[in-house]
Amino acid sequence: MIILLGFIVLLACLIVGVRFGGLGLAAISGLGLAFYVFVIGLVPGKPPIDVMLTIMAVVTCSVFLQASKGLDVMLVYAEKLLRKNPKRITILAPITTWFLTVLCGTGHVVYTMFPIIYDIAIKEGIRPERPMAVSSIASQMGVCASPASVAVVSVVAMLGAANFPASVVTILAITIPATFCGVIVAGIWSMRRGKDLANDPIFQERIKNPEQREYVYAENKDASVKAELPRTAYMATVIFLLGILVIALFGSFPEQLLPLVPNAKGLWKPLSMTPTIQISMLVIAAIILLACKVKVSDVTSGSVFKSGMIAVISVYGVAWMAETYFGAYIPQFKTTLSGIVVAHPWTYAFVLFLISKLVNSQAAALAIVVPMGLSVGVDPIIILSFVPACYAYFILPTYPSDLACIGFDRSGTTRIGKFVINHSFILPGCIGVFTSCVVGYFIAHAMF
Repeated sequence: MIILLGFIVLLACLIVGVRFGGLGLAAISGLGLAFYVFVIGLVPGKPPIDVMLTIMAVVTCSVFLQASKGLDVMLVYAEKLLRKNPKRITILAPITTWFLTVLCGTGHVVYTMFPIIYDIAIKEGIRPERPMAVSSIASQMGVCASPASVAVVSVVAMLGAANFPASVVTILAITIPATFCGVIVAGIWSMRRGKDLANDPIFQERIKNPEQREYVYAENKDASVKAELPRTAYMATVIFLLGILVIALFGSFPEQLLPLVPNAKGLWKPLSMTPTIQISMLVIAAIILLACKVKVSDVTSGSVFKSGMIAVISVYGVAWMAETYFGAYIPQFKTTLSGIVVAHPWTYAFVLFLISKLVNSQAAALAIVVPMGLSVGVDPIIILSFVPACYAYFILPTYPSDLACIGFDRSGTTRIGKFVINHSFILPGCIGVFTSCVVGYFIAHAMF
């Protein structure tokens, strides 16, 4: 009963909080957190500090890129590509965010792409929800297809301990085509979702207000293929892309490129990718600042800064509340779900999917479920087949990239529904993960 009551409080905070936007959602989440700690007596969970710092680092890099007009350069080239087939932005945008995640090992790089995707969509009269929601989903699906991700490395180590020969290359040979197919199918489905902007009464009512119309279409007047951009803007873009490449190299060859630091057990290991990405993003921002003569006063006036900071605050409240609740009852959930897997090994994918939602981390979900599956006799081929099932934290719209996506969509079409569960991400997420698991199953069984 206490677990059920806690879940009802969680949903109630989300239902009330979404009515007030990102900042309001963070504040209302504080009420739920207080209920868990002072009424039920749960131990406060840990705020997602690493996630928040990663978002701040990426946003810092992005705002300097925007202030230098480097973001406009990327937008110009993206427009040139997408204007040839403008209705296919819903396919091309998620492929882009998926690919960036595969390179960098983290889906948080998607924050740089959201303003570009939004601007192109609104210019073409395309409902921004269509490309933006699936792009957020695609950015997270790429985590288990990246050689730079903790999730992939963890699976290799756990299967190796069970004497099953699975290298990083083996896992990527399954997860890269599997998740790519999932992204494509989710993108195709998204092309016709929702009403066109011209036929959407809610959107049309919103832009009747001149101030709202100007807000929705802001920057649309300035960012144009015909715009004259300074040489420093192109320099900033090159610096940014080279920085992303360096991060990808760090993730691919950590033993050779990253400094050794002692871990909790006193063993010297390469620096983890979380601080590596944070440091790299700050360094990229600093180089853009110095090389491109960016006016610091312009940095905080851009839309990326405002949306990014709202995302950080939203994550602070919502994720802390969710971590406190789910973290307190993980032992009970693990015990119950373990019995299900013993009785029906094919339900492994569903268990992994559910645990991923509970812990809001693909690597953490795999760390919990893979050893449990191996211990109860789940075939390692099944484990390889369903690695993409480790992404389920889109079920409730509390994850940073989803909250940021909502914030960047100034049209209001990407949103959380009245009943919380009916939000913009749940259907493309389910379609993408289901497709990835089906494709992964056939590839894994063809390989072994």
